[in-house]
Amino acid sequence: MIQKMKLRSSRLLVFILTTGVFGIINTEMGVVGILPMIAETFRVTVPQAGLTVSVFALVVALSAPFMPLLFSGINRKKVMLLALGLFTLSNVVSMLTTDFTVLLASRIFPAFLHPVYVSMAFTVAAESAGKADAPKAVARVFIGVSAGMVLGVPVTSFIASQVSFAMAMLFFTVVNVSVLVATMLFVPSMPVNHKLSYGTQLGVLKKATVWYSILAVTLINGAMFGFFSFLSDYLKEVTGVSYSVISIVLLLYGLANIVGNVLAGKLLSQHAKNSIIAIPIALAAAYTCLFFTGAWLSGVSVIILILGVLAGIASNNMQYMITHAAPEASDFANGLFLTSANLGTTVGTAVCGAFITAWSTRYSVLGALGFLALSMAFVYLRVRKEPPYQEEETGLPVPGQLEAR
Repeated sequence: MIQKMKLRSSRLLVFILTTGVFGIINTEMGVVGILPMIAETFRVTVPQAGLTVSVFALVVALSAPFMPLLFSGINRKKVMLLALGLFTLSNVVSMLTTDFTVLLASRIFPAFLHPVYVSMAFTVAAESAGKADAPKAVARVFIGVSAGMVLGVPVTSFIASQVSFAMAMLFFTVVNVSVLVATMLFVPSMPVNHKLSYGTQLGVLKKATVWYSILAVTLINGAMFGFFSFLSDYLKEVTGVSYSVISIVLLLYGLANIVGNVLAGKLLSQHAKNSIIAIPIALAAAYTCLFFTGAWLSGVSVIILILGVLAGIASNNMQYMITHAAPEASDFANGLFLTSANLGTTVGTAVCGAFITAWSTRYSVLGALGFLALSMAFVYLRVRKEPPYQEEETGLPVPGQLEAR
């Protein structure tokens, strides 16, 4: 009976963490699907509206390796409440403001605690489940990451298109405040008994393999999210469809992305090197096809479906590259992964936005292709130094999951 009660308590905690991660990732990426509406609402250009994505991502990129360490000695429940409270407040401000500068500010401040909550969610989930079931618990929380990134976008886009931008922000608020209340009521106090060492973690930066991985991840994510940030605008301007159709297409992309996550685990466990090499090439081929078929809705829908699957695989590949290059410092490695991915989002959004400003929305695809071309060189250098993948010896995460130690 006691064991069953502990199991139910652990599952409830993991569910709360999963929902919390969903709310935080959704706050970051949910606006991707409504950039044209943000531009209209606040009377700015679409590239300027893209700052709501790129500035948030830049803050996460800069703070991801270090903020979790700075908060590592504080009671975890208190840190979670602080993060969720700040995200809730920022969503309320975003919902009520009519000033674009205030909107940007409301997204900058919570971004500092984004990596703190996400990293802590994986650690707490693993510890609550025990060593044997830790990977399963971490996998469940990872659903929140995937859902926030790929399902939150079409849901937000649908709400905004059917009601208003303010109601989309209200959706963010409701999710975050619900998790805040659940954390207050059902999450126990979690004092920390020891802090992580800085020296060992920073030491992995001496490895060439780590730097090749960082550059490859930055470029690949820059390609994917640089274009994805303007996908809704691409569908509106190039394909010529309504916001309702855009929501459906984005939903297809999200579902395909989850399929890609499932496939990635199998590919990385059996053909890691081949998968890492092939995916940037496949992405480049898909973007090239999209460039020439942008005005054809049926063709675009199929290509976006393929891009969704490839992006799901690529996301897992990127996390694998960095954590596998630095197994002795898994926490810092995951921080580097978050930094690289968000830095790629920031730079990629800016570059693709520059292509839109210089020519038109259609040419944002060329920005993604440029990033992928550069990434292939660093992927090649990375796989030349590929260490053997041995789960038992390194303690690395199962492919497709983030480390939580």
